[in-house]
Amino acid sequence: MGQRRLKALTLMSIMFLAPLAGCFGEAEEVSIDADALSVEGTGDLLGGMWQQITIAAKEDLAVYVPYFIQDPGSLRAQNGTVLDLNAGESVTMNILFPPRNDDVVFLIGDLGRTDWPIREANESWMTWLDNPTDGSAVQVVPNEDDGGLWPWVVPGNSTGGSVVPVLMETVRPARADLTEADGVGASDGWVNGRDVFEWVEFITDDSPCTPEDGNCGPDGAVGYLDRWIGNANPSYEHAIAYFEGVMHGYGLDVKVQRFQSNTAWAVNICGYKEGTVYPDEWLVFGAHFDIAPPVLFTPGPDIPGYGTRHGAYDNAAGSSMVLTTASVLAEFDARRTMVFCLWSSEEEGLWGSRSFANDLPAGVTISNYLNLDMAGINYPGDYALSVYLGPDGSGDVIDQAGMFHLAEWIGADAFDLAYQMERGRAEWLAGGESPLWENQYEDVVAIYESPTARSDHQPFQDIGVATLGWNGVVDGYPCYHRNCDQLPTMIEYMDTDEATGVANLVHSWDIVTWWAVYAFLHMDQTPVPNEL
Repeated sequence: MGQRRLKALTLMSIMFLAPLAGCFGEAEEVSIDADALSVEGTGDLLGGMWQQITIAAKEDLAVYVPYFIQDPGSLRAQNGTVLDLNAGESVTMNILFPPRNDDVVFLIGDLGRTDWPIREANESWMTWLDNPTDGSAVQVVPNEDDGGLWPWVVPGNSTGGSVVPVLMETVRPARADLTEADGVGASDGWVNGRDVFEWVEFITDDSPCTPEDGNCGPDGAVGYLDRWIGNANPSYEHAIAYFEGVMHGYGLDVKVQRFQSNTAWAVNICGYKEGTVYPDEWLVFGAHFDIAPPVLFTPGPDIPGYGTRHGAYDNAAGSSMVLTTASVLAEFDARRTMVFCLWSSEEEGLWGSRSFANDLPAGVTISNYLNLDMAGINYPGDYALSVYLGPDGSGDVIDQAGMFHLAEWIGADAFDLAYQMERGRAEWLAGGESPLWENQYEDVVAIYESPTARSDHQPFQDIGVATLGWNGVVDGYPCYHRNCDQLPTMIEYMDTDEATGVANLVHSWDIVTWWAVYAFLHMDQTPVPNEL
């Protein structure tokens, strides 16, 4: 059907109350009804999938599209636009509706309008529409891309008065071969959690490798085990060669970078796609591929020894999300050079990421860095999802206000997590980071500045880059750096009364991977500065 249950409710024009009007100026009536705009796609409107839609005006109007769209001139993704349409005019656009929130909205106003109200960062559009007495504003500015045609929207000082919402619903595509127990609700789209699950399953597959499987390695397994950095560890070299080929297959320019300083050495696998506007500004996305080596054996009936052959949680999970993201973004035209890295030697002291950050080519800067390490045992399981940013300089005070705002803005609407984020904020203020890494929680997603940079974001913070990362349970995971860090263990830990462990894992990886992709698209258009 052309319009997915297009609600197009003729809601009364939203009038801003006195407190907001006093901040942003006098509100003016809008004499347009919601049915003055139609939004149509081929079949259902889809969530989490780029698709073409056509918007058509029955009256003269301006429409604010508050989602990622692809500019028809530059072909780059941009965070929304405002278009003027005369009566009878229509425009076709490529749009990305939210993957985990099926309620979407366009705002309409008078033709030529340049000032618009927006929701608060920590609430969804639907919540804002219920009580639009708070919020902020954006203004229309010319497109800043070479060849760009559609206006950009940037923070503004005036809401411009009332707006009329046009409400719709989307449907997330799903694979036909899966069930709820398999995580079918997060199994399709531009990226999805089921793809990440299957990457982890493959990387950690310890089934004996036979000649029929092809490409058997020194570990003797179908997957890629024993990924310990060491003096030419053959299993690690085997994995490097494989994932170098994977990134080549994505069409990336791949470099296997080897660094050595005294006895410390590192091997990073990085795939590059050169930016078409700012090629010397690199937007880096990374996860460490090495795992904890079995260097110290300790007794214990259930969790024997130190070190692991599989490293499913730490960090096949993060590596799989980097690969999943690289597979789709490699096809996109970005302003800044995109770099997707699998770091080595994180377990030995961040050698891989530190070597990379401290050995940049002349003239190159890092605009932002996104980190994935130990994500998966977190919400929607009975554990907290940590969304950490930095660098941090002052305890409970948010120093990186821009990054905090961006993380909230994405989570509250695209994933409909405002309630979980509110609970997470309260838990962070009450106990800080350590309990979030150790304890069980329900419905907790915590966004905060991390004072303990224990992963590959630290070397980038050390050179002045604002970073963003995601993880779940860390010190509270009994298989941390242990042989039991395997996918079946993760599935067991994520089992709840509401869903299977597989389904919860798939959905957790879906949330984190999408959050990273959304942040990546935002940062390509507008990098987030380090505010310290």
